[in-house]
Amino acid sequence: MTIGVGGSTPEQELASFHDMTMGVAPISHKEYEARIDKAQALMQEKAIAAIYVNAGTNLYYFTGTRWGASERMVGAIIPASGQLEYIAPAFEEATLLEHMTITGPVNGWEEDESPYALFGSTLDRMGLDAGKVGIDEAAPFFLYDGIRQSNPQFQYLNAAAITAACRMIKSPAEIALMQRAKDITLAVHKSAARILAPGITTTEVEGFIHAAHQAAGASSGSYFCIVLFGETTAYPHGVAHPQVLQDNDMVLIDTGCQLEGYISDITRSYVYGEATERQRQIWNLEKAAQAAAFAAAQIGQACSEVDNAARKTLQAQGLGPNYKLPGLPHRTGHGIGLDIHEWPYLVSNESTTLEAGMCFSNEPMICIPGEFGVRHEDHFYLTESGPKWFTEPAHSVDDPFGYNA
Repeated sequence: MTIGVGGSTPEQELASFHDMTMGVAPISHKEYEARIDKAQALMQEKAIAAIYVNAGTNLYYFTGTRWGASERMVGAIIPASGQLEYIAPAFEEATLLEHMTITGPVNGWEEDESPYALFGSTLDRMGLDAGKVGIDEAAPFFLYDGIRQSNPQFQYLNAAAITAACRMIKSPAEIALMQRAKDITLAVHKSAARILAPGITTTEVEGFIHAAHQAAGASSGSYFCIVLFGETTAYPHGVAHPQVLQDNDMVLIDTGCQLEGYISDITRSYVYGEATERQRQIWNLEKAAQAAAFAAAQIGQACSEVDNAARKTLQAQGLGPNYKLPGLPHRTGHGIGLDIHEWPYLVSNESTTLEAGMCFSNEPMICIPGEFGVRHEDHFYLTESGPKWFTEPAHSVDDPFGYNA
């Protein structure tokens, strides 16, 4: 029997958790100010007059203001120099002020007025009547289109030239928050493995994982959760129907939580029961591909080299080539932070150079349609001396969590 899999109950496991968020430090006001300073320096360097960051993770990253995107325009204008200003429905101004970390004037529009015209008049009052204006890459098209049509005097471009350039390099405070979130999720993974028994459904395991994240201090529970048994583990993001666990099934669980907005994302694959020789072979090959990707992730190398290293390992053993199945059908990894998938990406056409502070998933999944799949997913961040794991990879097919390591 696989070590650490089975033998407990949901009740026993939930009772064993404690709040793992004690001592967590949120992002400071000073760091938010430094982010705006960096963005403004980049705008000046690129001759961009201002950027607009919409409600969502970009607004939160630069201002500490948590606000969900909707059909109403809510966001902030960050000029290349000077104070930022907000745009929001007039009736939301009092609420918006309560949510701000970085304060600034709120330009309010009534429900029968155009927020896009207000955007232009605000820029004009700020002394900007021409030039390049970056629009949040995550803003919906209707918002961009409204701004563009109302204010044709500006040249519009993708604000990712600023937002991504700032966000892809994580600070020590961001890395600390992600480390704690990942510590929580790994503890949840270990408990989820222990509650497994023949007859349990994927739906039941998902419910346990949500409750376990809450018990460990992630108040909103699971940010996402994928639980797969048997042949369905060959589908990277799962199937529409629940499954029932049987002896010797491959199990794949991919889940995460949020802490101060920062996201964890860890996958574990293991066998409930005894691994067959085929399962053992593929599990070990997946581990080798993950290790090859990690070794290739060195400062100064292109992101593509990390993906290539994992893919070459698999292709040497007859999988693929490229994205063909059986093999690795998707990129090796993605950046992570306030969004679960963010810049840059570990994929063969990504030329971005690796720098200290970048954070990535490492998950070169092997999919064998009609049989099973194996995904080992851990994350790492780049230091000046090379990559460092947030969570250590699975130990072995017989002892995935390393209890007897």
